[in-house]
Amino acid sequence: MKPKNSWRAKLEKPATPEIIKQVSANSPKAFGTGSMVIVTPKLIDDLITTIPKGKLVTINKLRDKFAQDFETDTTCPLTTGIFLRICAETAEEDRAKGEKTITPYWRVLRDTGEMIDKFPGGIEQHADNLRKEGHEILIGGRKGQKLFVNNFKEKIFKL
Repeated sequence: MKPKNSWRAKLEKPATPEIIKQVSANSPKAFGTGSMVIVTPKLIDDLITTIPKGKLVTINKLRDKFAQDFETDTTCPLTTGIFLRICAETAEEDRAKGEKTITPYWRVLRDTGEMIDKFPGGIEQHADNLRKEGHEILIGGRKGQKLFVNNFKEKIFKL
């Protein structure tokens, strides 16, 4: 049986951003219209490392930054989410190996200020990482099963 690639190997797999000149009319509404860039996991990882302690960024702020940088109308939401998870898993893989400095993926939130359940350890670990940096976490949602950063908009970092 072939061994599973490490998250680090997935992060550093050679790739270049792809520009789609016109999003297909059959594409999901979330993809938007016009031109779209599909970035790479490494580009997302590099951008996340610029977010200082105490500051936060939403997924759409990341996507907006890449669309601006690549002069497209949008950035693919599907691959951005997948690649963001690769960054998070790589960081935790590095932490397990004893690395002292890892990519601070926990500084990325959903656009509502909500924790991301796809991150390693789920929303609980995401919240714990943010608490360690001084953020206040609130419980919300219909059944009290969602966690949010209090006043997250005041802590957004301009990329």
